[in-house]
Amino acid sequence: MTLSEVFAASGAEAAAAGFVIAQLGCGSGAVLWVQDRLAQRETGRPFLPDLADLGPLILMQLSRPADVMIAAEEGLRCRALAAVIVEIRGDHAALNFTAMRRLALRAEATAVPCWLIRQAATADLSAARDRWRITTLPSATNPDDARAPGDPCWRVELFRSRDRRPGTWIIRHEGGAADRLNLVAELPDRTLAEGTGTLGQRSAR
Repeated sequence: MTLSEVFAASGAEAAAAGFVIAQLGCGSGAVLWVQDRLAQRETGRPFLPDLADLGPLILMQLSRPADVMIAAEEGLRCRALAAVIVEIRGDHAALNFTAMRRLALRAEATAVPCWLIRQAATADLSAARDRWRITTLPSATNPDDARAPGDPCWRVELFRSRDRRPGTWIIRHEGGAADRLNLVAELPDRTLAEGTGTLGQRSAR
């Protein structure tokens, strides 16, 4: 249990949130979800009905990124939480290395995972143990109409990790099959995708 960063490219913000939710699993327990003002204005609030299986959701919307970081650190003190999810838009001084290290150490001390979703941000120096990038891809072919969009697809890259080998995967959201995310290696020699299987997922927005 530690701090992970997810950098969402433009248009992939909801995909990043869905990816994070998929890592938590169903019935994991109460989750603290903290958004700054710009993130909430750009992408909206989490869609609560579709998150019912996740567990109780505590939603905080704060104006300043500095306040978001304080709320996240305080939330990580609560061992009763299943996770802390943070959404911040842009590059801010509040997300400096010292602040990130505090979150990582707090998450590891209490065994509460912290997921930091970075919107429109630069991957600068960070204390996060795992760092991901999510970008959009053309949708899959629609089986009923080749001219219509099919299941949405994204590219997910683990570009830095303390414990795992970096890699790149293609994610497809199979909305017509009980809402799930399918992961496959982008390249044949990417062996880390083996055994990942299918991740359960609920809509993030």
